[in-house]
Amino acid sequence: MNAAIKPAHNAPRQRLPEWLRLPLPTSQSFARTRALLDELKLHTVCESAKCPNHWECWSKGTATFMIAGDRCTRACGFCAVATAKPLALEADEPARVAEATRRMRLQHIVITAVARDDLPDGGADHFRQTIEQVRRLNPAITIEVLVPDFLDKDECIETVLAANPHIYNHNLETVRRLTPAVRHRATYERSLSVLAKVKNRRGDSIHTKSGLMLGLGETAEELLQAMQDLRRARCDILTLGQYLQPTLSHLPVVEFVPPAVFARHKQTAEAMGFVHVASGPMVRSSYHADEFSGGGLRGNAPQLF
Repeated sequence: MNAAIKPAHNAPRQRLPEWLRLPLPTSQSFARTRALLDELKLHTVCESAKCPNHWECWSKGTATFMIAGDRCTRACGFCAVATAKPLALEADEPARVAEATRRMRLQHIVITAVARDDLPDGGADHFRQTIEQVRRLNPAITIEVLVPDFLDKDECIETVLAANPHIYNHNLETVRRLTPAVRHRATYERSLSVLAKVKNRRGDSIHTKSGLMLGLGETAEELLQAMQDLRRARCDILTLGQYLQPTLSHLPVVEFVPPAVFARHKQTAEAMGFVHVASGPMVRSSYHADEFSGGGLRGNAPQLF
C-alpha cells in the first residue's frame, strides 16, 4: 500500500476547512423521501456510502438508488459501504425502484449497485430489469447507471446496454499509482476498458461518464494523465470531488483541495473536450445529475448535461 495513504486508525481526522462546512437543510421533502424509501424498503448510496450531500438531495426529493443489496463483495479503502457476504437478489426490487421513481416524479434517475462478484453476471441482469421497470412506469425519464466494472466481461456490459440507459457511468476513482491502495480488486486499465467498450458499442447514442476523488495524495501531473486517459477512452462527462474519510478505518485525507484548484481543473478538462465537467469540493458522481444538460439524447427529454 502506498505510504502516503495508509490508514491511520488512531490518528484524529483533519479539521474540515470552511468551504466544506455546509448547513443542513431542513424541509418536509427530506422527511417524505425518508418515509418513501423506508416504505418501499430501498437502499440508497446516499446513506450506505455516507454521502455528505444526502441531506440536500433528499430535501429536494432526489436520491441515487442502490440495487442488489447493501453488502459489497469488495473492500475499497475509500468506501463506507459494508463489505460482507451478500444476500440473494430481491426479485421485486426493480419494481419497487420504479414505483419510488414514479411517486417522486423524477425526470432523471441514477441507479447504482454494490459490486456483486459472487454472481456470474455481477448483477448486470438486475440492472437491466431495473432500467426496464423504471422506463415502463416512467417513459419520459432519463436513466443514468453507475455500475461496477463487472470484471470487464463483455456479456455483462452488453446486458446493461441492452436496456438502453442514457448515461453509462463507471468511476475511475483515482490516478493510476494510487489505484491498488484505493480500489480493492479493481484496476485502472480495466475501468478504462469498460468505458471504451461502451463507446465502441454505442458511439454517440450514449454518454459515458466517470469521476475521480481528489485529496488522496495524487499529483497534478497524475491527475492530468488520468483525464487524458479518460478522453482516450472517449469518456464524455467528468466529475471531480474532494475525498472525505468516512471513518477512521478508511484511507485518510492527504489534502483538502481548495475550490480555486477545482476550478482550474474544470477549465483544463473542458479544454480536453469533455462534454460536461462538474468540479468542486462537494461534487460527487451523481450530485445534481438532474441539472446537467446536453441535448440530443432523446426527443422530449429534460436537458441533462
